[in-house]
Amino acid sequence: MMKSCMRLEIGECNMGGLLVGVALYFFGQTLIWYQTNGQFKWPWFADHPFLVSCIFAIPISYAFIIATKYVVGYFDGELWPGRFIGFATGMISFAILTNLYFNEGINAKTAISLVLATALVAIQILWK
Repeated sequence: MMKSCMRLEIGECNMGGLLVGVALYFFGQTLIWYQTNGQFKWPWFADHPFLVSCIFAIPISYAFIIATKYVVGYFDGELWPGRFIGFATGMISFAILTNLYFNEGINAKTAISLVLATALVAIQILWK
């Protein structure tokens, strides 16, 4: 099976490609937050769940597909690092947006979870 990073050979992706991948994961996770939690903030989202899912589906999927190509390419074809990075970016974006829109602060349990999510990303990026 041929693995590639935007049609590059494995190992040709540099830190810039990894950062693009992480940014796209963060972007996709942010869109997912709006898609699933917008119903609690804006009546239109609550009244039109099918349209919301259709509007957000393509940009979210595309962001994750391209992010995965960059991240898998950077990590020489390994899939697990991208999974952990996607999870961690979701945790971080969820914490920021939930605090911003719903004033749900970060308690000790959530803070520890965010530190662990950050540690997951650091381990995947720095331990190569």
